[in-house]
Amino acid sequence: GGGLPSCNYLVKQLKNFRDGKRKSDTMNEMAKDLKDDQIEALADYFSSKPALTHRVRDKGFAAVGEYLFKKGNRYSGIPACKSCHGEFGQGTDELPRLAGQHKRYVADQLQAFGERARTNDNAIMHTIASKLTEMEIEALALYVSGIKEETKEEQ
Repeated sequence: GGGLPSCNYLVKQLKNFRDGKRKSDTMNEMAKDLKDDQIEALADYFSSKPALTHRVRDKGFAAVGEYLFKKGNRYSGIPACKSCHGEFGQGTDELPRLAGQHKRYVADQLQAFGERARTNDNAIMHTIASKLTEMEIEALALYVSGIKEETKEEQ
């Protein structure tokens, strides 16, 4: 991979789709014939793309998600999302970028982790997601969908 945040993560996910370790009718079918070098090229390409930012209409509800993202919920034992996924949700080489991800996708993945329906990368995320209420899941998903990717001019 190119060493960009989330590049190795994307390589792993595409290989998991190809090998059936992560289930998705669409993605399993699309990835089934990919060779490792094609997967690495796709991961390099997609990890180099800037995050899209979605418009957040309900700022108050998104603020609940922002609080959870930045501080967690000490009452239910949920750590801050930023402690693993980065201050601005930019991801790491091993963890996905959350900034700008579509809110429905994020909510669906959190629910899948909580229910152990997601078949890969479940150990840590199940422990966290299973403690999230439906309201917290929806607020987090809304917040991360609107995170703007940091640029040098903004820093």
